[in-house]
Amino acid sequence: MTRRELGAGVGIGVAIFLGYGLQTYELQSIDSNASAFLTALYVPIVPFLQWIAFKQRPHAMALVAAGIAFLGLVLLAGPDSFSIGLGAGEIATLLSTLPIAAEIILIGLFAGRVDLGRVTVVQLLTAGVLGFLAMPVNGEVIPAFSWYWALPIIGLAISTFIIQSTMNWAQKTVNPTRAATIYTGEPVWAGIFGRMAGERLGALAIIGAALIVFSTLVSEIKPRPRIGDLKNKE
Repeated sequence: MTRRELGAGVGIGVAIFLGYGLQTYELQSIDSNASAFLTALYVPIVPFLQWIAFKQRPHAMALVAAGIAFLGLVLLAGPDSFSIGLGAGEIATLLSTLPIAAEIILIGLFAGRVDLGRVTVVQLLTAGVLGFLAMPVNGEVIPAFSWYWALPIIGLAISTFIIQSTMNWAQKTVNPTRAATIYTGEPVWAGIFGRMAGERLGALAIIGAALIVFSTLVSEIKPRPRIGDLKNKE
């Protein structure tokens, strides 16, 4: 374990804890539609953080794709998501978009320079330990053992490990802006599985899902380099 791997794992773990911790807190006071709408703001935030972290401006089509994906998320959240105030829950959601975006940026920053297996273990341990330390602050105690909650926790833990290790591996070759656009496909899959479970998506939600899928295709379009740029390289 190198210092860089330890630092990367801790940094990403803190971002995971803050992002999901704030979302868990805010969902106690606002509905999921408003949460989905406000959380979607991480998509346009990532390109600017990428610009700062990598000193590299995202190309125009990547920014267009991020905008389309954001619009798709807004439509997917539904018209009820627009009727939001500015209470503690909404503020917590807005704050959560920063660590969510930071997680994507940090993964992109370290993905090609560290051992991904070790970093994944460190980041998950960090998020887990911080979660336990936050329990007394929230007035929570560890409940008596029961398979009723133990099995979902084990399943979620395995899923989280697969998700985080896959993100770490994939972002070795995918820049943060494009990755953020692709990650917006998460609610699309949720809608598909929800439909299989008997739920129905409205017309706006279907259009939003289509825009999200379309945005991932737009993000793959690379503009041709300008003649002046080619001459500068030569």
